[in-house]
Amino acid sequence: MAEQQPYRVVSRHPGFELRRYPAHLVAEVRAEGGFEQAARDAFRSLAGYVAGAGRRRGPDRVARGAGPGAVAPFVQEEGDRPGRWLAWLVLPAGLTPDALPEPADPRIHTREVPEQLAAAARFAGRWTARAFDRRATTLGRAVTAAGLRPTGAVRYARFDPPWKPWFLRHNEVVLPVAE
Repeated sequence: MAEQQPYRVVSRHPGFELRRYPAHLVAEVRAEGGFEQAARDAFRSLAGYVAGAGRRRGPDRVARGAGPGAVAPFVQEEGDRPGRWLAWLVLPAGLTPDALPEPADPRIHTREVPEQLAAAARFAGRWTARAFDRRATTLGRAVTAAGLRPTGAVRYARFDPPWKPWFLRHNEVVLPVAE
């Protein structure tokens, strides 16, 4: 089972949880194309990094025994224009920036994400742009109705491997909000 990103539930609201995510490390890549194609391309590159492909220096893998399904979630966020995406894998807790292997793929970067307050809505289902967009719209309205102010772009989080039946998949839409 994949190590999942930790968080603390601050409060529950109709349609979402308000969560506090601790600072964490990610490996990220920019991808272009449609929602589904960009996700496939980005995941392939990031999974290779986590599994140990093409390292310049550092340990063989990001985590002992790690394969592409060993860390979760895989996150996707719309970039600065349509058809551009930023995608990342949340790396296992306990890693430090100094302990991360240097990616051989120049498109992959690692960075630390600061602690953040965010609204999150969980759902099961397919990984389509339509499914995520519908839930993102619903989440945005619920956040506004609760009197909270979004501070960033909505993120699409996938927690399961592609071979898991669609109706059992754990997905989330996450929206950063002001303190």
